[in-house]
Amino acid sequence: MKSSSHRIAIPTILEVGKGNINNVGSLIKKAMLQKVSICYGEGIEELFGVSIMKSLKESNIQILKIETILAINFDEISTMAFEISNDVEALIGIGGGKAIDAVKYMSFLKKLPFISIPTSTSNDGFSSPVASLLVSGKRMSLPAKTPYGIIIDIDVIKGAPEKFIFSGIGDLVSNITALYDWKFEEQQGKATIDDFAAMLSKKSVNSFVRTEFKTIKDDLFLKELVDSLTLNGISMEIAGNSSPSSGSEHLISHALDEFLETPQLHGIQVGVATYIMSNVQNHRFERISKILTETGFFRYVKTLKMRKEDFKKAIDIAPSIKPNRYTYIHVEESREMAKKFIDEDETLNSMLI
Repeated sequence: MKSSSHRIAIPTILEVGKGNINNVGSLIKKAMLQKVSICYGEGIEELFGVSIMKSLKESNIQILKIETILAINFDEISTMAFEISNDVEALIGIGGGKAIDAVKYMSFLKKLPFISIPTSTSNDGFSSPVASLLVSGKRMSLPAKTPYGIIIDIDVIKGAPEKFIFSGIGDLVSNITALYDWKFEEQQGKATIDDFAAMLSKKSVNSFVRTEFKTIKDDLFLKELVDSLTLNGISMEIAGNSSPSSGSEHLISHALDEFLETPQLHGIQVGVATYIMSNVQNHRFERISKILTETGFFRYVKTLKMRKEDFKKAIDIAPSIKPNRYTYIHVEESREMAKKFIDEDETLNSMLI
């Protein structure tokens, strides 16, 4: 009987620590990469360009092209990919979610190694094999490459606006409801859980929610957040899909993106939806409520004036976002419970207008 092997891509370079923005060259040099193209997010070159250029030049790494990612339109990104010189040995993406998504997809098209250097932790996109781009004006998740390298400077993450940390918290905590949705799908005969991917996802979120902290800018707290979001990306690579860290709560967020003129950060929407769905699932609701309260996530959401009616509308739309899945949100009774909870829960009534 033939045995089938399950090959996965994991980062060859994985460096999380303080001061790494000044050591990019020496960290990349270890992988024998000598000719690179750099893509910055908007405004990022002004902040870190001098340090990164100095570091690369000191390591004798040639920079063949530097550009700034201003948009994430599929057509534009695809065109940019095929304009990359054949001499380029690796792409470096530096910035927030848009820059990372764009460069990740270009590396996928060109079959080039990709070095991910996030400047904020708004979600797990810096480590995942998925790129979120605009296709015909709509945000879509497209298959991409797991980064060849991930380099994160805790001091840089700490210096980013707090909203990005809150967004990362919301995205990571959603593993709890996502895994319960995946288990539900398997029980309904609609999916098969990859046990190792599920274990990795579960361990990453459990490690994070048990981390003691005084403020969300504590070095240990931020390192735990970054490490856990990194493991999220790898769990998706193992599973071959986003199920280990994306369930009904993500579908609600994607639905909000469909009709809101100005959606909030992905992880912020996901965090609120996680709180709602954990109550519907009757699964670890107290734990999720505790971490979202203690980190100040709920306090931040209160300042955004998000609307109850928008969340209720998104709940009705959510099943159509991924009709091939069968999460709790795909069940009508669950949707009614979720909408009722939005109307009656004290926490939500204090946050949403």
